[in-house]
Amino acid sequence: MNLYKIEASNWETFFGGPDIEDRIERDVRIIAQKPHCDAFLFLSKDAQDAQDGLTLLDSVPSGFDFTYCQEWGLTIDDDVVDKVIIDLRKKDYPTWQDQLDDIYHNGIDAWKATIKVTKDKYPKR
Repeated sequence: MNLYKIEASNWETFFGGPDIEDRIERDVRIIAQKPHCDAFLFLSKDAQDAQDGLTLLDSVPSGFDFTYCQEWGLTIDDDVVDKVIIDLRKKDYPTWQDQLDDIYHNGIDAWKATIKVTKDKYPKR
């Protein structure tokens, strides 16, 4: 997963306007924001175009509050980003009961194909 920063001034360029017909659907997950909402961090499995006002990051910059899971607190760093990716995977995988049923009815190779969909959707950094 790639970590990006977007300034609030570029929000509409990337996500579209406030009206439904102007919105641009993006397969990204917002995970943090500046206290005054003037910048945001998000994860994306796909490379995004810098022309949309985005900055690709190698690590988490300071000054952002974590918003993905408030129970985890407000501190965000590279370890927290990795934890978010693991959490997204866990939520996307079928239950262990459904996975065992898949193995029983369709075999290991079919199960691997099912699991690969989630692994591809939320790749590790």
